[in-house]
Amino acid sequence: MIRLLKPLDYYKEKYGTYAYALNKLYLLMEKQHNRGQEGAGVGVVKMHARPGQEYVFRERALGPGAIQEIFSAIRPPVDSLLASEPSASTVEEEVPFIGEIYMGHLRYSTTGKKGITYVHPFLRRNNWRSRNLLMCGNFNMTNVEEMFNAVVERGQHPRIYSDTIVLLEQLGYALDHENSRIYKELRDELEEPRLTMAIEDRLDIARMLRNSARSWDGGFVICGATGSGDMFALRDSHGIRPAFYYADDEIVVLASERPVIQTVMNVPLEAITELTPGSALIVSKKGTVSVEDILGQGRNERCSFERIYFSRGSDALIYQERKALGRNLVPELMTMLHDELDHTVFSFIPNTAEVAFRGMVDGLEAELDRLKTASILREQAAGTLTRPTLEAIMAHKLRVEKVAIKDIKLRTFIAEGESRNELAAHVYDVTYGIVSPGKDTLVAIDDSIVRGTTLRQSIINMLDRLHPRRIIIVSSSPQVRYPDYYGIDMSRLGEFIAFRAAVALLRESGRELLLREVYERCLEQERVTDPTKLQNCVKAVYAPFTDAEISAKIAQMLTPEGVNAKVDILYQSIDGLHAAVPSSPGDWYFSGNYPTPGGIRLVNRAYINFYEGHTDRR
Repeated sequence: MIRLLKPLDYYKEKYGTYAYALNKLYLLMEKQHNRGQEGAGVGVVKMHARPGQEYVFRERALGPGAIQEIFSAIRPPVDSLLASEPSASTVEEEVPFIGEIYMGHLRYSTTGKKGITYVHPFLRRNNWRSRNLLMCGNFNMTNVEEMFNAVVERGQHPRIYSDTIVLLEQLGYALDHENSRIYKELRDELEEPRLTMAIEDRLDIARMLRNSARSWDGGFVICGATGSGDMFALRDSHGIRPAFYYADDEIVVLASERPVIQTVMNVPLEAITELTPGSALIVSKKGTVSVEDILGQGRNERCSFERIYFSRGSDALIYQERKALGRNLVPELMTMLHDELDHTVFSFIPNTAEVAFRGMVDGLEAELDRLKTASILREQAAGTLTRPTLEAIMAHKLRVEKVAIKDIKLRTFIAEGESRNELAAHVYDVTYGIVSPGKDTLVAIDDSIVRGTTLRQSIINMLDRLHPRRIIIVSSSPQVRYPDYYGIDMSRLGEFIAFRAAVALLRESGRELLLREVYERCLEQERVTDPTKLQNCVKAVYAPFTDAEISAKIAQMLTPEGVNAKVDILYQSIDGLHAAVPSSPGDWYFSGNYPTPGGIRLVNRAYINFYEGHTDRR
């Protein structure tokens, strides 16, 4: 989101173009453009258009090239009109996509629903500017059915059953109610058009948000703009989804990722503020900037998976956290290697794991230094420390190589069904000649292992072509055991390799009856009305086994037939995660400790669907 705080001719005079904010929006979107993008959208509000002129603009597109497609459609008419050196008033009133409020959104598929219908921003039209609403966000709601029913019960008729449409309807209803409230207060004092202008000037966006958002259960950053010039961004009370902003006397900028703002605005880290959980950044029609407490700040549940994987690694703190995730794996990895570093090659897969890999290498180098020191002291104590012996000890180096090369941008754990399986087999190429066949262990760190599809169908087979004696796949995150209903909404339990491994262990050990018991407990939980009494019954599936036992089963299940190397998998511990990422303790996808009642209800429902065989349900 961008909000200009000065007249458009100010930016023309200072920066040489009326398209200053449009250029910034393009850069913000491209800098936040990650792999796996399904679509993108842009919205602009022009606050000084004349009646009869459009004042809310929107452009959306599908596909990985959506940003370029959108701006290729926007820029030619804008550039053509600006090339004629129009007056400031003409630009203010007539040039499309040049306004005061800008909204950009990049969509990543989270629920399998695809198509332009699901691409943000969404637009609610009305003949009164103050009742128009542009909305986009980063969110998943866990109580959509409850929200939908509430909307229908008050007479509204949503066109589509989705959390996005329901949010738009709820916010739109609250906006209408706010307009009506002010109208009733002023109708005896003012006549039109002064009455309409007064309503626009007096909209209480904080009141509007409080009237609609208190029923929301989920993780979210919801952004909106009215046609009359108010702008807002509301963050959930637990801070599950991230939001940062920068404000000075010229501009307000908000984005999901801090380094994006740093780079595009060329400002230091200290100039950027994290939006407080439960609060809304609000910029009024008059340009007043404020942060209002809307929902109250709850327990800190900032999403750790954002730090492990989704957020840009160029963020100063995230970079250090990801390095710490790699370092924290070293003690257990050294135990698995029996300190045999000379015959071990270290690498990483995919590219997003490179920072954790650097941290792991730092920790391994420290261990190697420890081993060297111990060798020197032993030789010295034995009186056999000679220059050649010392040189031989110091010559030991870590064997760090680029083993896997990823040649397409694909989030294989987001892609669906057969297309994911087919693509996964062709994601990586291998570097030959760096492993001693039959002698070396090959260690490759990944940032997460969710389904294990790419490992089984591509990576392990690919690494085995190098003929290592042993392959150790290291995950910088813990075992992903439960769905994340607040972010990437993978709600089919049977897709998680950790869950499948636990179920397999139960069956192999003669404890399959537990699966039925958990099912019955989940059914009982569906009748619980008190949110404080809800329990995640699925935890019982994992309870009989240690993390190491589940990891060993996962390794067995992910090893394809015909692989000659022994395959092991080492996962980050939850304690190691929290030590590395202390600012973001949200770990429900690892621990099952959901921050809201909606998450607990949905995980129990997911188990019921699994047990009953409803694989198509979410």
